[in-house]
Amino acid sequence: MPQEISVSYQAIKSKVYRLIDALVVGEKTESEIQESIRRWWELIHPADRPIAQKYLLIVLERSCLALDAVEGSLMQATQKEAIRPPETSKVLKMMGRVVKPTALSSPPI
Repeated sequence: MPQEISVSYQAIKSKVYRLIDALVVGEKTESEIQESIRRWWELIHPADRPIAQKYLLIVLERSCLALDAVEGSLMQATQKEAIRPPETSKVLKMMGRVVKPTALSSPPI
């Protein structure tokens, strides 16, 4: 019997935040995170993938905005220029590698 994977917004947000935390504390590398997402994606039923993709992209976008806000506040507080430009596009490129290109071009649900 195949394992059921929840594609609720909360479940996906929790998955992403656990992976981010594992990377931040050094429990996983970037390549391990990518492999974890690939395995997770394969467990999602194909009919559920459009909504899972939608929620995943929302969580990633909001996470990037939050990180950019933290970085911006830090730069203002320390009166220094940004160390690096925002990398929101990097997240979308990463999603392009995880999700098949045909799935990305499907209309949103």
